[in-house]
This record gives sequence, C-alpha cells and structure tokens, in this order.
Amino acid sequence: MKIAIFTDIFLDTFGGIPSSIAAQKAGLEKLGHQVTVFCPGFHQPKDTNIVVVPTRKWPKPNGAPLAYGPRRIENWLWANVEDLKSFEVFHVHYEASVSIVGVRLAQRLKIPLVQTMHGREDKALECNIPWGLQTVVGKMINSLHGWYLPHRMVVRKDQELASTPGRAQMWTMMVNHANFAQVVITPSMHFAQKLQQYGVKRPIEVVSNGIDDEIVAQNWPLRKLEKGKKLKIIWNSRVSKEKRIMPFLAAVAECRDFVEVSVYGDGNELERAKKFVREKNLEKIVKLFGATEHSKLFEKMRDQHLSVMASYGFDTQGMTLLEAEATGLPVFFCDPDMAEVVPTGVQAAGPGVAEMVQALRQLYQNPQRIEEMSAVMLKRRQDVAQSTQLKKLLKIYRKLID
Repeated sequence: MKIAIFTDIFLDTFGGIPSSIAAQKAGLEKLGHQVTVFCPGFHQPKDTNIVVVPTRKWPKPNGAPLAYGPRRIENWLWANVEDLKSFEVFHVHYEASVSIVGVRLAQRLKIPLVQTMHGREDKALECNIPWGLQTVVGKMINSLHGWYLPHRMVVRKDQELASTPGRAQMWTMMVNHANFAQVVITPSMHFAQKLQQYGVKRPIEVVSNGIDDEIVAQNWPLRKLEKGKKLKIIWNSRVSKEKRIMPFLAAVAECRDFVEVSVYGDGNELERAKKFVREKNLEKIVKLFGATEHSKLFEKMRDQHLSVMASYGFDTQGMTLLEAEATGLPVFFCDPDMAEVVPTGVQAAGPGVAEMVQALRQLYQNPQRIEEMSAVMLKRRQDVAQSTQLKKLLKIYRKLID
C-alpha cells in the first residue's frame, strides 16, 4: 500500500505528535508498505521518504519549523513530486498549512482521506495567546483556514468548551477540517465524543497512538520504591504552558524532601522553569536536560519510579503515558480523561498545586503502590504496541480503498 502523510508537526519538533507519526511510519514500513511524509523542516533528512516542503526561516513557534502558506506548498508539490496521483491513501495529522494541502490534494485527486485529530486547538489558543488577543488570533486562524477549505458549519460561543469567542473560532476550524475526511481518527473516545458534540459528522474511529514493538518487547524492570528512598520522577514531554510544567514544579517545591525530578524536553516555558528552579533552590532535586533525542528517553526511563503528565483539559492522549505503559513505568496525571488511556496510575484530585502535592505525598507514604502499578503496566504493555494499533489503522485504509 502506498500512503502519504501530511503534517505540520514532525521534523525538528519534540512532542507526542511527531513521535506518534514516526512510530506509525516505521511500523507500516516494517509491514512492507511505502509511507511518504510531507512536512516543514529546517533540513532534508537522509530518509528520502520524508519530503520537506517550503519552510519559513522565521518565526519558529516553540523552536519548530513553520511551513509557508498552503497555495505555495501546493504549487511546489505539483512541480516537484511526480507521483502524487499514485498514492492510495492520504493521512493528515494536523490542521495548518501542510495539512490543508493534504485535504485539498485528496479532493482534487479523488484519493481517500483519513484525518487524525490529536488534541484541542481551543485550549492551545487559551494557553499560549494573551487573553486580550485570543479573539483576534482565533478569528485570524479560522478565517485563513476557511479561505482554503470553505467552512460549512459555525460553532457558536457556549457555556461549555467553546466558552469564549476565540475558542468558538478554533472549534469551528477543527470541526470543519475533520468533516473534509472520509474517516476521522482520534486517539481516545473522550475526544471523539466532544468532536461529535460540536458537529463532526464523519465516522470517527478510535485508534491509539502506538509504541515500537521492539521497545515494548525489551526486558523492562518491575519498579520498586524502597522505603526511605527518594521518589524518582521523569518528565519527558514538551516544557510548555499547555503541559503545565510550572504548576507541576510548584508542587515539586512542596515535596522537595522526598522527590527527584528529571525533565527532558524543550518548549516555551523552559527558561521560566530554569529560573523557578534557581529561585526555589531546587537545583539538587530538579534537573532540566532540555531537548533530548527521543530514542534515548526510554533508557532514561529505566531507573525511574514515576512518569508525569500534568496537562488538563486538552483531550490529548499523551505519548508520555503510552511510553510509560510500554516500559512498565507507573504514571501520575491530573486530567480524569487520561484514565481512559492507562490501566492504572496516580490521579490528582484536580489540576491545582495542592491536589498534586497531596497525591504525591500519599504515594510516597504508600511505596508498595509503585510495585503494584508497575506490575499492571507490564502485564498490559502489549496494548500499546504499534502492531496492535496498526491492525486497526490498516483495516480503515483497506476499507476506504475498497
């Protein structure tokens, strides 16, 4: 099968979406399928099946490459890629320029289109744009999207998830983008239900992100916390506002007597996190390593007691949680929706610092829970193997092609 993936987030980017795409591509290729990824990037990788589209030198949101506008990319692809018509399936993994082009080309070439919706763009707007600019920025993003993919539905401001004009604009973009696909994929049922609530009419299939089978099959240790030893916690996701690194570090400051934290990742809160660690004299218990090659993170996880995902209300799945399950590492999380993703974990009673402190203290006072949770994770790790999820994905592809 010949598959084209269109995404705005892949190369030179740290986070769940690029790692899930990379795992998907590698898994499909191992099964004999040909997968080509079209994405922005600052360099052309050795893999000839990754095609770097025209990319801006500036700005670099969170240090990531930003593609030029859809029309320029589309014209470039027509001029430089000879076999666009030969793909059997287009799979789109975002909603910006490159992803818009994937939708437009699928329509023009009459190629089946699958769209993965990874998370809540309304929450991204809320977290990353100052309050006074959210309506303007939301309107601008939505209008630009609608210029290239005409919108058929409008989401109105309400008292639920579209609680501001800016967030309603982002829901309008997400819903309309999803409705251009033949099949929509979400990594969780809770996100699927919210997309349907706001107007997605296309069939939605829940297909989890997956972890490379070779990683899952490794001999991962059963984690144990010896009484009196410090609780070793790893943060291996973006150091950003939406991931809520600062509230988590504030909780760590209250637990300094019994925790050690290793932070791997880059993002728009890294400098602020470094400053906080210095000001609170946390240098001995919090180590900030910055961006780290994803393949090396698994070995970093081997001697930890707990992985953490502090985000709240993003309706994401969190590769962090799946990677923890694949390696038998217990997890700590705040968002109750994440309970759908993992078979066991430590859930804070809410998103606040006090709730996180309480959950961490209770865990430390009951160290046997680490071993109990680790045993469950090791038993269930095949659930997150890439091969398990690819069976579902290939079934969707074949049905569309047939």
